[in-house]
Amino acid sequence: MRVKIDGMEFGYSSVPVLHDVTLDLDGPQFVTVIGPNGVGKSTLIHCINKILKPRGGTVMINDVDVSEMKLKDVAKTVGYVPYTSTDTFPLSVVDTVLMGRSPHTGWRPKESDLEIVYNILKMLGIDHLADRPFNELSAGQHQKVMLARGLAQDPEILLLDEPTSNLDIRHQLEVTSILRELSRHKDLLVIMISHDINISAKFSDKVILLKDGTIYAAGTPEEVVTSENIRAAYGVDSQVVPDEGRPHVILKSPLGWEEQLARLIPHGKESGE
Repeated sequence: MRVKIDGMEFGYSSVPVLHDVTLDLDGPQFVTVIGPNGVGKSTLIHCINKILKPRGGTVMINDVDVSEMKLKDVAKTVGYVPYTSTDTFPLSVVDTVLMGRSPHTGWRPKESDLEIVYNILKMLGIDHLADRPFNELSAGQHQKVMLARGLAQDPEILLLDEPTSNLDIRHQLEVTSILRELSRHKDLLVIMISHDINISAKFSDKVILLKDGTIYAAGTPEEVVTSENIRAAYGVDSQVVPDEGRPHVILKSPLGWEEQLARLIPHGKESGE
């Protein structure tokens, strides 16, 4: 499994979003994409799975130009877990996950498809939810079901748009651990967007840092998660310390925060006056 991007450009109308993006991800690994809001993280993965069409450059999946692939063929190779689900119908968990098999079977699933779905539910530890209505699940259960639906596509490449954003700390760690193990034991190339720098550093094989619509840094967590890069990309001072062989970020106040606070609270005024 391979994703190769060369000089990709994308913009909405006259507003540029991504420019000169070049990236080569080859083989099973767990990759996280980090960066400030609005730098094009979601746009990047949407260009990979053909939801969006780049203005320039190329996106290749397994050495085939995505622009020349049918959407169904992309879906057979690339699984996608969106930021949120718009599913509001009271489908059961089994039926929701079974939808992920449609690129392979159409709308007439076979017994073998059900077997695949139940095996995935068991692997994720949610087989006891099989008959529960999807719209009655907790946030953590909901996200695992969405992950199961992505895995039901039997992809070589799995794209996830902030899959832990609505989860508490325990479920964030649990879902991210699952993704890392899937990349290792299921031979998946997993590409996940994350706003949590420390979780990215703790679990990733590779981290991609976006800034101003392009790749500012890419490499191992030790290479990318540095106080210099965090200051440049986020405008925040930090201290990066080792934690079990991985970088861990201790954030400080945003740059210029003291000046902004001084404008909000006039000199000499006490809180409550």
